[in-house]
Amino acid sequence: MNLDIKSVKWKEFLISEIFDITGTVTTHPSLLKKGGTTPRITCAATNNGFDNTYKNAPTEKGGVITIDSATVGYVSYQPYDFIATDHVEKITLKNQKIINKYLGAFLVGAISSATLNKYGYGYKFSQTRIAKQKILLPVNVKKEPDFEFMEFFIKQKEQEKFQEYQNYLKRKLKELKGYKEVPSIDKKEWAEFYLKEIFNEIQRGKRLKKADHKKGKIPYVSSTGLNNGVDGYVGNKEKVRVFSNCLTIANSGSVGACFYQPFEFVASDHVTQLKNDAFSPYTYKFISSIIKRLGVKYSFNREMNDTRIKKEKIMLPTNKLGEPDYEYMENYIKHLEYIKLKEYLNFK
Repeated sequence: MNLDIKSVKWKEFLISEIFDITGTVTTHPSLLKKGGTTPRITCAATNNGFDNTYKNAPTEKGGVITIDSATVGYVSYQPYDFIATDHVEKITLKNQKIINKYLGAFLVGAISSATLNKYGYGYKFSQTRIAKQKILLPVNVKKEPDFEFMEFFIKQKEQEKFQEYQNYLKRKLKELKGYKEVPSIDKKEWAEFYLKEIFNEIQRGKRLKKADHKKGKIPYVSSTGLNNGVDGYVGNKEKVRVFSNCLTIANSGSVGACFYQPFEFVASDHVTQLKNDAFSPYTYKFISSIIKRLGVKYSFNREMNDTRIKKEKIMLPTNKLGEPDYEYMENYIKHLEYIKLKEYLNFK
């Protein structure tokens, strides 16, 4: 059965009509026991609010939705029993039914869509506001939330995405099949090289104030150490620096964070482009893993500017002429990707 989200009727509900809203027990940082398997959920607006795992006994049951009531109102689904920081609110279905991961994914999307950019430090998503918040949900013939439809719709989407993923893996494996076998890293000779010897273009991005960002679909790469350095999307095309097919290295923030950028992007003034037109994506990936280690030499008070970058040296494997062995680097990464992608393809 092919479920179409446009074919069902929708209705607005108060969250308090469907859910019970409660707080969670706060586990103070001083009581945390390192190690263990109990997830700790925080107000962080990334990674499902997950911080780490601890030996503490869970204080909350899984199969619920959590909402951050301290910062931006981040909504996430928690499949496992967990512990929490303060300001983590919890919503459960009034019928006491456990929310499975499929229904959880749909409901998180519905709540997040209804609250997009609505809550923040000055207007927090408190329990009172959660109760009064309206959300749109599909309904059945009784005009009640159609939880069955929501669950099966997400299952269908998961299957579609899984098939796309499988097809992608097969295409990538076909591309990589011709890689050359290379010796292990410890069997290669290595030497030091200046970054300015390796890259023929070293150029910093350009300042673009947040207030000047225009809506668009061009990745905006800055100094975050997450998401390949992508800090958002913009539509700016003038008075910006646009790069592609290169490495970016963070000058400040997550200093030294280095990523391969296969796409065209707008670079902030907190990153520097490192480019060599002769490099393949695989060569870039090999070198980026070496460059990342430079970050330990820098900090917020000692940024990695272009002058310092040009004076930096890194160790690279060499060929018989003592030059960087780019062919080796490319095939080394191709081999790693081939092995990993085969594992992913066979994973059930």
